[in-house]
Amino acid sequence: MSSIDEIKSRIDILDLVNEAGVKLRRSGRNYLGFCPFHENKRTPAFVVWPESGTWRCFGECNEGGDIFKFIMKKEGIDFKEALQRLAERAGVTLERFQPEHPEQREEYQRLRQLLEDAVQFYRHHLFNTPAGRSALNYLLQKRKLTLQTIETWGLGYAPQGHQIAFQHFKERGYSEQDLIDAGLVSVIEDEGSARRVLDRFRHRIVIPIRDEQGRMAGFGARIHPEDPRQDQAKFINTAETPIFSKGRLLYGLDRARKPIRTADQAVIVEGYLDVIALHQAGFENVISPMGTALTEDQLHLLKRFTRKIVLALDPDAAGQKAILRGLEAARASMDRQDERLFDARGLLRQEARLQADLRVANLPDGLDPDEIVARDPEEWKRLIAEARPVVEHVLETLLRSRNADDPKTKVEIVRQVLPLIEDLPNPIERDSYRQMLARRLKVDERTLTGSRPVTGTPRKKLERRATAGAASTPANRLPGAGISSRTTSAETICLALLLSHPDLLPRLDRRLQESGLAALNAADFGYTAYQLLLELLHKALEQDEAEFLQFVQAHADESLHEVLKTLSAFPIPKDNDDRLLDELTRLVLQLRRQALSESLNQLRFLLEEARQSGQPETAYLHTVLEYTRSLNVLDLARKKMSETRRE
Repeated sequence: MSSIDEIKSRIDILDLVNEAGVKLRRSGRNYLGFCPFHENKRTPAFVVWPESGTWRCFGECNEGGDIFKFIMKKEGIDFKEALQRLAERAGVTLERFQPEHPEQREEYQRLRQLLEDAVQFYRHHLFNTPAGRSALNYLLQKRKLTLQTIETWGLGYAPQGHQIAFQHFKERGYSEQDLIDAGLVSVIEDEGSARRVLDRFRHRIVIPIRDEQGRMAGFGARIHPEDPRQDQAKFINTAETPIFSKGRLLYGLDRARKPIRTADQAVIVEGYLDVIALHQAGFENVISPMGTALTEDQLHLLKRFTRKIVLALDPDAAGQKAILRGLEAARASMDRQDERLFDARGLLRQEARLQADLRVANLPDGLDPDEIVARDPEEWKRLIAEARPVVEHVLETLLRSRNADDPKTKVEIVRQVLPLIEDLPNPIERDSYRQMLARRLKVDERTLTGSRPVTGTPRKKLERRATAGAASTPANRLPGAGISSRTTSAETICLALLLSHPDLLPRLDRRLQESGLAALNAADFGYTAYQLLLELLHKALEQDEAEFLQFVQAHADESLHEVLKTLSAFPIPKDNDDRLLDELTRLVLQLRRQALSESLNQLRFLLEEARQSGQPETAYLHTVLEYTRSLNVLDLARKKMSETRRE
C-alpha cells in the first residue's frame, strides 16, 4: 500500500468535512449538505460518499475529489502541503522518493557548452574571414539562403588550418579530452610517427546539429565549394561521441516537431541544406537523417509525432536504395515495441494493422529538394501531395528504364513485387495491388494468383491464429497483458498506459474530439495525484516537449514521486500502439460513463428528496437533463467507435 492510500484508509472523509464546518445529514448510504465553497442556502448539493472516500458538489462548483482535493480547495494549498498535513494527522511517515530514472540534465553540460562556443567560433569565421565570405556567398547565391536563415540555423565556416580550433579552445580553458569528447578534434596515431591532434572540420561549411530538444549534439560539415580537393567526402559529421549518435538523431527535428504534429505528417529529405531551404520556404515539417539510410531508432523517435511519413530522397540510384532500406527499417521499428528486428520480407507486412501511412515522393531527375522549392514552391507542395504508397512506388521504380513488354522483365518484376503484395494483411489491398500489377505488366491477373510464393507460413493459417487469439481475449482485459479492470481501477490502467506511451495522448484527444467529446482532462480522474500527473502530461504537450515522461519526472513534485514510480512499474502489454489506443479510448469512455451514471443516480435521489420535502427542483432537473444528454452523446460515440473497429 502506498503512503497516499494508507493516509486515505486512516482518515474518515466525514470527519474531515464535519471539521470544516459543513453540516451533513444522512441520505441512504451517503451524506448531503450545503457546499462550503460557494454561497447556497436553499438547495443542498454537496454529497459525500463514505465508502469511496469522495465528495462532489452538484451545484455552482461542479467539482469533486478525495480528501486531498477537499483540503486543497478548502485551505487554498497545493498537493504537497495537503499530503504533509494529512500524513501528520494519520500518523503516516512520508519517505523521500526520487524518480527511478531521473534525467541526467547536467551530465554532459560542459560538452554542450563547448559545442555552443564552437557555433560562435565557426560563425565568426564565416562572416569575418576571406575564405568564410566565399562560403557565405555560396550559401546566399547558390543555395538561395537569406542572412536571417543562416543566422537562425547557426551556419558557420571551419578554417583551413590543422589546429586553429584546437588552439582556440585550449586557450579558453578547455582540455584536449574535452575537445575529443565533443568531436571537434581527431587524434592521428600513425605507426612510426608522433601522435597528432587535428581539427576534425577544416575548410568546410559547418552546420550545427541539435537533438529533438534543441540541445547541441555535434556538427555536419560540407566541403567548401572552392576546395580543390573535390575527391573528399562531400559531407562529414561529428564522430560518435557521448552526446552525438548519428543513428539516433534527425536533423531539424527540434524545429520541425511542432509543425509535424500540426500537419500530422513528416517529410524526410536527404540533405541538411535541403531541410534549411524548405523551412525557409515555409515547409517546416521537413527533417533529414544523418546519412543516406534511415535507422530504426530514428523511426522510433519520429513515431512520437506522427505516423504519416513521406520519403523525398534524391532520385539517383543510391537514393532509391536508401528509400528501400529506410522503408524496411520503418516496417521493423513501427511493428515492434519490445524488439527491433530487421525484416527484409516484412516491408509492408503490418501497415494496415498499424495504420501507418508510408509514402514516397518522386522527385524530378537532377533536382534536389532545395532546387525544386526555389523554382516553384507549389511544385514541391504538389510532389508531396502526390506521394505514392510503397508498393506502387516500388513497381514504378522497377519499370523505369525497362522494357515492360519483355517476358523475362515481367517475371523479374513479379518476383520482386508480388511478395510485398502478399505480405499485406488486408485482402482488399492485396487484390487492388494485384490488379494494378497485372494491368501495368499487361498480364492475366490469374497468372499472378497462381505464381504466389508458397514458402513460409500460409496466410489463412496466420489469419486463423490471429482470429483465435482475438477471440480468447476478454473484453475487460488489456490485450496480451492479463491486466483485468475488475482487479485494477480503470484510472490506474489508463494513466499507466499514458505514462508508458505518452505519444498516445494527442491521438486520444483527437479521437475523442472527432467523436464530439471533450479531450481527456483532470475531471476524468477522482484520484488527486492522477489529476496532477495528467496535467503535467498535457503541459508537456502544450510546451511541445519531446520527452513527455522525462518532463513529468522532472516537474512532478516530490510528493508525487511514489505514485509515479508505482505507475511506471505497472505491467503494460507488448502490443502495437493502435490496439493500445483502442484500449485507452475504451477505458476513458468507461470512466466517463461510470461517473455520469453515478451522478445521475445521486441526482435522481436528490430530486425525489426535494419533491418530498417541498424544496425547489429546478436546479436538480436542469442538471439531470444535462447529464442525460451527455450520457446519450457518450453512448453514441461508444457505439460509433465500436462499429468502426469492427470494420
